[in-house]
Amino acid sequence: MGRRAAEFRRPIRRKLSYGICFLLGAFSVVGLVMVFVQHNYHQDRVQHTLMERNTKDEHFPKDRLNFTEEILSATSFSRQLTEEMVLAKAYVVIAKEHNNLHLAWELSSKIRSCQLLLSKAAMTGMPVNKEEAEPIIRSLSTLIFKAQDIHYDIATTIVTMKSQIQALEERAIAATVQSNVFAQISAEALPKSLHCLHVKLTSDWLKKPSLQKLSDETRNSLRLTDQHLYHFCIFSDNVLATSVVVNSTVLNAEFPIKLVFHIVTDGVNYGTMQAWFLSNDFKGATIEIQNVEEFHWLNESYSPIVKQLLDSESRAFYFGAYPDVNAEPKLRNSKFLLLLNHLRFYIPEIYPQLEKIVFLDDDVVVQKDLTPLFSLELHGNVIGAVETCLEAFHRYYKYFNFSNSIISSKFDPQACAWSLGMNVFDLIQWKKANVTAIYHYWQEKNADGSLWKLGTLPPALLSFYGLAEPLDRRWHVLGLGHDLNIDNRLIESAAVIHFNGNMKPWLRLSISRYRPLWHKYINQSHPYFQICAIG
Repeated sequence: MGRRAAEFRRPIRRKLSYGICFLLGAFSVVGLVMVFVQHNYHQDRVQHTLMERNTKDEHFPKDRLNFTEEILSATSFSRQLTEEMVLAKAYVVIAKEHNNLHLAWELSSKIRSCQLLLSKAAMTGMPVNKEEAEPIIRSLSTLIFKAQDIHYDIATTIVTMKSQIQALEERAIAATVQSNVFAQISAEALPKSLHCLHVKLTSDWLKKPSLQKLSDETRNSLRLTDQHLYHFCIFSDNVLATSVVVNSTVLNAEFPIKLVFHIVTDGVNYGTMQAWFLSNDFKGATIEIQNVEEFHWLNESYSPIVKQLLDSESRAFYFGAYPDVNAEPKLRNSKFLLLLNHLRFYIPEIYPQLEKIVFLDDDVVVQKDLTPLFSLELHGNVIGAVETCLEAFHRYYKYFNFSNSIISSKFDPQACAWSLGMNVFDLIQWKKANVTAIYHYWQEKNADGSLWKLGTLPPALLSFYGLAEPLDRRWHVLGLGHDLNIDNRLIESAAVIHFNGNMKPWLRLSISRYRPLWHKYINQSHPYFQICAIG
């Protein structure tokens, strides 16, 4: 095939090469223009942002307003607004009482405007200026003058406010009394879980003859009068609380097998107590259960307190309604009507063969070994107790009527009181001092309630006056049933902690901070505790 002429060789390739070069050059120029425009745009944005920040800085000064000082300043509009608002609120109350609801609505509307303006000033840190405050102050003043024109004068305002304050005070007093009554009722009530446990254990006692046989064997045990063992007495109708006392004492004792517990309860709870303590192991400790109703010697002819407890007026006071709002609810606690609560004054008669014994309330928890109490020297005294006069006002004048010459002639009003709930007794010295007869004397003198209020501590302070040996404070720490602020270090160092007060640890109203100290001595694995939802 022949070669083409020169003018006809690849003319299209040359045209393509020229086009490509032209396009590349055009794109380069456009790219440079775009870079330049973008750079200028970015600089404008930065400058605009800085200008905005500067503008904001001009509106919000570095030193913000102290609104409290603004309110207190005599020349500030904030203070004027506040004073007008307070006065307007008083007239709102008066207007409503006179059934002028339209005026009350107008005042309330301006009060809300005033509140919004003050809130804005507090949030922004800017003081209220004249332009903002003047319209509201003028309108509030107009409405207040309007109220005065329809005879809502200052005198009427003062009388109305006094009546309002008096009504509020009366409502507050009534609410306080009602609250105390409800708290006392809650403290006295038996929780459903404890009732369930009582039913289960009573059923066991009635259905299992083996428990009754075992009870007869325990009753004849020589360990009950062995002077070489450590004897404790508990008087209670609460099986769960008593179990915690026994369990905590045993678990913290160096030699639990040397412990003997003497428990006295009433006829209703006798089978419950027997079934529980005979069915559970307490590390070899001996446990005796007695029924107070079998103490036939403790009768009306021997004991003044039994006579008083059977009195119809006393029973009506405890178990009736609360007609007297001046009566302190805690002093109406029906536990004071229980003979169990007064058995502590008859310990030598209940245990005539013992020489020394430690008394424990059923609302205590033992945290340390108590056997050293039996070797403490009481220096010829009858009772060992922790003094409470280090606490606020726990002296004799707080418990007794010293205007009565019978009291003032025999006792020092500044004498230091002490606590019941964990006490060691020398029963030999008790008999020598004839303390029970002294107790009977003072109970007879107080038959009309003129010497002291109800309870067992006042007669104990009189009966053991001059016969009490002070113990180290760490033996007995009180207040876990009412005091929220007991030092943790004091609780940890205590041999016995006492939940005295209405907030008992087995109640829902107990103080949650202290509740674990009591609950850890409950055997949560026991089937009855799980069935009755205890814990």
